[in-house]
Amino acid sequence: MKHVLFLSILLLAAFVAPDPKLDNLKINQIQCIGSHNSYKQAIDPALFIMLKRTDSTRFKPLEYSHASLTEQLNLGLQNLEIDIYADTKGGRYAHPLGLQLAKGQAPYDPDSVMKEPGFKVLHVQDIDFRSNCLTFKQCLAELKRWSESHPAHYPVFITMNAKSDTIRRPGFALPEAFTTAVFDELDKVILESMGRDHLLIPDDVRGNYKTLEAAVLANNWPTMKAARGKFLFVLDETGPKRATYRAGHPSLEGRMLFTNSAAGLPDAAFMILNNAVADGPKIRRLVQQGYFVRTRADADTKQARTNDYRDFEAAQQSGAQIITTDYYATSTFFPSTYVIRFSGGGYLRRNPVVR
Repeated sequence: MKHVLFLSILLLAAFVAPDPKLDNLKINQIQCIGSHNSYKQAIDPALFIMLKRTDSTRFKPLEYSHASLTEQLNLGLQNLEIDIYADTKGGRYAHPLGLQLAKGQAPYDPDSVMKEPGFKVLHVQDIDFRSNCLTFKQCLAELKRWSESHPAHYPVFITMNAKSDTIRRPGFALPEAFTTAVFDELDKVILESMGRDHLLIPDDVRGNYKTLEAAVLANNWPTMKAARGKFLFVLDETGPKRATYRAGHPSLEGRMLFTNSAAGLPDAAFMILNNAVADGPKIRRLVQQGYFVRTRADADTKQARTNDYRDFEAAQQSGAQIITTDYYATSTFFPSTYVIRFSGGGYLRRNPVVR
């Protein structure tokens, strides 16, 4: 299913060439706009109409979609989000319940890639399951193709949720747990799919420092120029999943992803604080210390429906290096003029907080 949400701007979109004025900045000295759930296609209209009939309020937050990863990168976004579900044996998400709930839906997975073993990319199992790249390997292959076509591109930041939310209703797929072995496989897939030359990993930042956090506090991030052509992956998880990922890997030694950690921990480098209004002062302090922070301009379609820019304004002022949005272009699902760009129309600029 091909949506038209971004057609008008994408007809004009082209890769934004690097700006020499940014070359010598460290990568934590910039501020960029990225997308949230970057892979997401719209729920098929037939299914969405049925869902809204059952609970119109509950499903409003799902009423958005995105262009392809390539189109977003061509537009100039420096951050993407890719959610994955483990599917070691394959087929766990191949037959979504949602396809049975409404007639007249567009075909799903015509090439049967969902039956293959490996990580799958979707938002909510059985309900919000359509993706511009159904498997994680497909997403990575697209990123690599784009990168090799634009070898001078500035670093792209990829945040990832390792999803295992259980929906305890008849017919819903039960997610697979993210064990140490599953996370090891995730690292392997990223390394083999992207190639080491395309990756910026914790080992690169830590260098000769005792811990990753010590390197971050010493501002040992690479420059934008040195990080051209690279991708930095972040595991947006806390609690048991984060603990499992870093177990046996002090300061994330040998790991491919940074973690959403907290100040004072050996792996602290990247933090996710999504409420810029409430956490603005805290974000500003962390950014000035050298940490990398992601926050959000909007969530659940709320700001777009009311044209409310307060979260975006707070995010900019906080200095968070990454600000995510579902609206780098206006919605066509409901009337709104809401769109997120920096003044001047771009998606990347010098950080107003870090000098």
